[in-house]
Amino acid sequence: MVEERNKGDIKLKQGIIFNIQRYSIHDGPGIRTTVFLKGCPLKCWWCHNPESQLLEEEIVFIKNRCIGCGTCTKVCNNSAIGINNGIIEFAHEKCIMCGKCIEVCTIGAREVAGKRVTVEYVIKEIKKDLIFYDEAGGGVTISGGEPLLQWEFLYELLVRCKEEGIHTTLDTSGFASWEVIEKLTPYIDLFLYDIKLMDDEEHVKYTGISNRIVLDNLKRLSALGKKINARIPIIPGINNGEKNIRGTGEFLSKYNVHQVNILPYHNMAKDKYGRLFKEYKLDNTIEPEMCEMLEIKNTLNGYGLNVKIGG
Repeated sequence: MVEERNKGDIKLKQGIIFNIQRYSIHDGPGIRTTVFLKGCPLKCWWCHNPESQLLEEEIVFIKNRCIGCGTCTKVCNNSAIGINNGIIEFAHEKCIMCGKCIEVCTIGAREVAGKRVTVEYVIKEIKKDLIFYDEAGGGVTISGGEPLLQWEFLYELLVRCKEEGIHTTLDTSGFASWEVIEKLTPYIDLFLYDIKLMDDEEHVKYTGISNRIVLDNLKRLSALGKKINARIPIIPGINNGEKNIRGTGEFLSKYNVHQVNILPYHNMAKDKYGRLFKEYKLDNTIEPEMCEMLEIKNTLNGYGLNVKIGG
C-alpha cells in the first residue's frame, strides 16, 4: 500500500539525471523506460557510463566535431579552455559550468552531461510510455551511475511510480547503507544487482570500494524475499578466472536469486572517456569469445543457478 504523501513536496525534490532511454528491452521485463541518475561511489575500470560518475553536471568535448576555431576560448573567463599547437585543451578544475562555450559552439562539439530535474518532470516523461508498459508487461528501470547515491530523490520517484501503478526495477551495485535500501524496498519490484568480484582486495583495486557492504545487502534482500537478478560483468583478466566464477556461483547459490545475467565486456564506451578527458584503463582488453561465455554459464549452472548470457 502506498503511503499518503504531500505531492507539493515531491514536485520540489530535485535530482540529477543524464539520460532517459525509451524502449529498453535489457533492463528488466518487457518494454521499459530507463532513467539514468548521475553520480557513483564506484570507479569500475570497465564502467561504460563514465559520464555518470560525478554527482554534478560536466562538459563533454566531442573532439572529432571540433574544427579548432577557438571561439570557445574567447568566451571562457576562467581560462579553462585553451589552444596548444592547434589542439583544444580543457582544464576541468577551472571550469565553473557557465555554459558559454556550449552556446558559442555552432557545430556541437561541446555538450553537458547531466540535468537537474524534479520528480514530476521525470514522471511526466515516464507516463508518455504507459501504453507500452500495459501491452508488454514493462515498466520503469532506474539506473546510473549508482541510483542509491541520490536516494531521497530516488525514493520520491519510486513512490510516484507505484502511485501510477508502474512496475519498478532498480539497477544497482548495492553499495549503500542497509537503512537506505530497506526504506526503498517496498517500492521496488525487481533488483538488478551487480556482483563484480568475490575477493575483497581485488574488488577494492578494480572498483575503488570494498564488496562487504554489497554482499551483505544482497543477503538481507534475499531474506526479505525480494526478487533479485544478479548481474556479473565478465571482464577478461579481472574476474573471468575459474576461482572467481566458482566463488561467485557458490555465494549466489545460497540466496534467493531469481536469475543470473553474465554480461560480456565491450569497449564501446572507450570514446566517452576521451570526451571527458578521463583515462581508459582497459585499452588492450579483448572482448570474451562466446565459447568462454558458454563455459562460464555452464559453470554457474552447476551451482543450480538460472543463468543467461546478456540481458
